[in-house]
Amino acid sequence: MTADMRVVAEIPHRSCKITVFCWNSKYLLKLEQGPLEQTYKISELDVDGDSAVKKLVADERFLAEALLRFGEMGASLGAGLERL
Repeated sequence: MTADMRVVAEIPHRSCKITVFCWNSKYLLKLEQGPLEQTYKISELDVDGDSAVKKLVADERFLAEALLRFGEMGASLGAGLERL
């Protein structure tokens, strides 16, 4: 039986919604922007508690790359929908 997923933190940001979950011995870092979503699964063994996951979100380079990825995802989705 797996444990229930729980919300560890909701981190405010102007460009996307950021939520940290804990589930099944992993932290799930979920970034949402409109219809797009990125989820990063991080083993509890790889970090020193949920404060480390929060520090990852505070890393400017990590977040900047994730936000660029949203642009790429949106372009891919738009192009795919046009080909339908």
